Amino acid sequence: MKFQDTRNSDWRQIGYLAKAFRLGLCTAALLGGRFVNGQTSSSPSSTQSAPTVTEGHELPVHRIPNVGRGAEFYFSPDGTHIIGNAKFPQDGSYQVYTLKIDGTEIHRVNDHGDDACSFFFPDGKRVIWTSTKDHPELAKSNYSDPSDYPQGSELYTSNVDGTDVKRLTFNTVYDAEVSVAPNGKWILFGSQRSGKMELWKMNADGSDPTQITHLDGWEPGGSFLFPDGKTIVFRAWRSEDAKAHKHPLPMTLFTIRADGSGLHPLTHDQGTNWSPYPAPDGHHYVFVKVVPPNNYEIFLGDLNSDEQVRLTYNDAFDGYPSISPDGHWLLFTSTRESAPGEHATGIYLQDISSLNIGPATTQNGAIAKANTQ
Repeated sequence: MKFQDTRNSDWRQIGYLAKAFRLGLCTAALLGGRFVNGQTSSSPSSTQSAPTVTEGHELPVHRIPNVGRGAEFYFSPDGTHIIGNAKFPQDGSYQVYTLKIDGTEIHRVNDHGDDACSFFFPDGKRVIWTSTKDHPELAKSNYSDPSDYPQGSELYTSNVDGTDVKRLTFNTVYDAEVSVAPNGKWILFGSQRSGKMELWKMNADGSDPTQITHLDGWEPGGSFLFPDGKTIVFRAWRSEDAKAHKHPLPMTLFTIRADGSGLHPLTHDQGTNWSPYPAPDGHHYVFVKVVPPNNYEIFLGDLNSDEQVRLTYNDAFDGYPSISPDGHWLLFTSTRESAPGEHATGIYLQDISSLNIGPATTQNGAIAKANTQ
């Protein structure tokens, strides 16, 4: 969850991002991409209209109440609940929580260790999450430093209420940045088990781990599957840029097939393109871009176009975007209501129903079923 966005525990990167804010590091190179506020081309197979927003204005946004500090949340399959990381007064560190999108029915899934990325299985009954809970012997790492990933992060599944915990990984390296295939049969995650960060997949029970990417000189992560169950979107940075401590860290968005073929860059500028998440229509996606003056803002991209539509306009940090299964809501983390100098994060919803990026429908109005074998 979640820069290490999802993620290399991307939800922990607020401190890193806040540092970038304070340093004021942003260059004109970030304007290398096409920033278009208006229509984007739609998929030839889509029956929905192209999204339209008004330049300089956000669609309606409201904060989810009762979560003082939280980041990197994702929707349940029915769109009524979310799962992510939060820190309440009783918590010594960030833990995995579920709650309804109105801020009620808050439940802590795990209560010890340092938790990170989490996700729902498509049946809505089980969840997967990351924690260091079984490695108290290992020193805590600096989640703000890409060279110091939290070793001993393991992947676990459980019921939504935290019962019936099953551990899936057994090592002392970094396993995190996790999501689940639309068919629920396999898991997508980031791992250092090959000696550096790469994308991996394994069966839902943790068996048959298989490396997907082999990107020399790059550190991939923050990966999610489009509804077809075959197309993965992720972000990656160059290892040399991380070693040089560039701020903000330049990142590129890519797609790749689940079998490791068809690597394709989505962004072509030298700026920070981070934290992508696919839309339910199968070709749009949201992501974060740094824009002058040093703002982390959320954009809408399209696999069928180079155009980008800006969705947030705020001087604070806006990041970790995800989209509800019906395409109605954009869920994101922001410091927009934080006291000066605190960089405290809250969870927000933006009504994006007017963008028409929900699931494709058939002529009789039924939701089209993707081939997710």
